[in-house]
Amino acid sequence: MQILSNLLLGTTTKQVIGNLQVPIMKLCIDSRNIVAQSCFIAIKGNAVNGHNFISIALASGATAIVCEVLPENIQEEIAYILVENASTAAAEMAKIFYNNPSANCKLIGVTGTNGKTTIATLLFKLFRELGYNCGLISTVQNQINEVIIPATHTTPDAINLNDLLAEMVYKSECNYIFMECSSHAIHQHRIHGLIFAAGIFTNITHDHLDYHKTFDEYIRVKKSFFDQLPTSAFAISNIDDKRGEVMLQNTKAKKVTYSLKNTATIKGKIIDNSLSGLVMMVNDIEVHFRLIGEFNAYNLLAVYATAIKLGVSTENTLLTLSKLQGAEGRFDYLVSATGILAIVDYAHTPDALENVLTTIKKLRKGYEHIITVVGCGGNRDKTKRPLMAQAACNYSDKVIFTSDNPRNENAQSIINDMLDGLNSAARRKYIEVIDRKEAIRQAVLAARKDDIILVAGKGHEKYQEILGIKQPFDDKEVLAEMFKNCNK
Repeated sequence: MQILSNLLLGTTTKQVIGNLQVPIMKLCIDSRNIVAQSCFIAIKGNAVNGHNFISIALASGATAIVCEVLPENIQEEIAYILVENASTAAAEMAKIFYNNPSANCKLIGVTGTNGKTTIATLLFKLFRELGYNCGLISTVQNQINEVIIPATHTTPDAINLNDLLAEMVYKSECNYIFMECSSHAIHQHRIHGLIFAAGIFTNITHDHLDYHKTFDEYIRVKKSFFDQLPTSAFAISNIDDKRGEVMLQNTKAKKVTYSLKNTATIKGKIIDNSLSGLVMMVNDIEVHFRLIGEFNAYNLLAVYATAIKLGVSTENTLLTLSKLQGAEGRFDYLVSATGILAIVDYAHTPDALENVLTTIKKLRKGYEHIITVVGCGGNRDKTKRPLMAQAACNYSDKVIFTSDNPRNENAQSIINDMLDGLNSAARRKYIEVIDRKEAIRQAVLAARKDDIILVAGKGHEKYQEILGIKQPFDDKEVLAEMFKNCNK
């Protein structure tokens, strides 16, 4: 038996733990993945405590246990590694086990409430167009060059993340990897120990308070990402967001700022914003981009700043960026045969919904009606629900409140939360249609030529989660079906 207070690991698959050699065939974080002669890491999660599964792990053949608290029954021939934080231990073990892949590429992390997916995706597309081998880790999908790997989380757990990074770096020789870093991932130490070449801050608004409890804690977690960047990295921040400067306060990285409104390293100005795209000045150079909306102007500035600091020329960056489309489900639109414009967007926070709707209002010629279909996810931050509903009503002529991913909550109860506190003007604008497909049908039936329908909240998702079951559902496909079947 070995009980150790420090984690001592080598760099080969036969790890040395104290005086005991343990062949670690697979690193595990829960009881579902246990194989013979494996190391079980007991992580305390929000819903499940891994320490409760130590006996199951041992019965299944685990020969080493990493834990924060020793079990009552200590077994001989088992190595017990006592650590302060099992999540950071898992990250350190994974980093060593997979030969420290982030040290052998340029890893760029994107964090913030909105814009992460678009920025990471645009950077991936940009550097692929420039001829580099690249990896993408995002909410929509993971991708290694042209090979798409479905994503289950915005940021994978530390072991799967290092495994994926190793595949990108050592098998596919990726030069650059662009990764979304969610607040959950930062707080749960999933990205602990990774070496970033750059960190990007987009913005911070009301979200994830079901997890972080307070807005100040949400900000602190985001800021900790930049606090931990090395001196060799770039910290790239949107200083038009009032927390943009806060993110940079204690970073050791080289500071880079971007802005549409203030003096910054990278300064942009919108000249024209229409359905054909954005015309912008970027550090006094006029460029036409295919993306639409002020929020995308910020995304483009972040991408430009990153590319320049990574050594790409201004000409190559802007020329290539001008040709690119954004991420799937982000201001994704289609037009019916009768001239109705429908937009699908992932907007699932009050700020994101307001950004999309204000962009739509700027695009219309003046007489088109805006019809918004929106819901809120179940088992998530309830405090944002009335804010989402009010934002939808403030910027729309008609609103249909419906289900999003109700998960284990009652869909009607979620809508009731959304309606709580709506002002009298808003209450005259909405109807309730719980079934999302029917809600989209009602929006199409209500729309006339040149009207604009926004279906918000799910974006790229190809499912709807109800009572723990993911059922096939694609907003854009449903819209196309309704355009075809609903005669005007």
